[in-house]
Amino acid sequence: MTPKDASAFAKEICGLAPVVPVIVVDDLAHAVPLATALVAGGLPVLEVTLRTPVALDVVKAMKQVSGGIVGAGTLLTPDDVRAAKEAGAEFGVSPGVTDELLDACEEAELPLLGGTATISEAMFMLSRGYDVAKFFPAEVNGGAPALKAFNGPLPQMNYCPTGGVSPKNAASYLSLPNVMCVGGSWVCDKALMAGGKWDEIEALAREASKLKG
Repeated sequence: MTPKDASAFAKEICGLAPVVPVIVVDDLAHAVPLATALVAGGLPVLEVTLRTPVALDVVKAMKQVSGGIVGAGTLLTPDDVRAAKEAGAEFGVSPGVTDELLDACEEAELPLLGGTATISEAMFMLSRGYDVAKFFPAEVNGGAPALKAFNGPLPQMNYCPTGGVSPKNAASYLSLPNVMCVGGSWVCDKALMAGGKWDEIEALAREASKLKG
């Protein structure tokens, strides 16, 4: 997969909804009902973070849910990329980017939303042919004002800010011309998941799907 094709896919999925849920699942039994609730609520793009022992199985399980586009987050190494691809992930997300990671994603034909935090890192992505990136961790790196400033010298770069994004500040990000969507974990409330309150999670997703800048 070429960087151009990967960027085109990233733009496509980032344009489907204003929020990409950042998902941490400890109990595999929660995977399908959680994905079903999120998709029903209008958030079809799902990022499963590889931070739990069952994460890859969660990716496989969520792939069963019609209408969902399931990706794997926290990709750090080529082994992570291969494991995510084998589990059925349709895209990858990383907290940062390296040549090694980008090479592995291109070889595996796994579109990557690579993490950047600075102008230099965004320039690196552009030099590799990518014009869509994650901005992480967003709030501690200057938040919406930083991305607004980035748009001056790099108007061709597009972002999905993640890290500290919430319903209170999401609109400030989404109002920016270089922000396509935001990533957030609030729609996957752990207490609601533990209680099996999928209707309430669907309601949170529905509210998030209506966020605008």
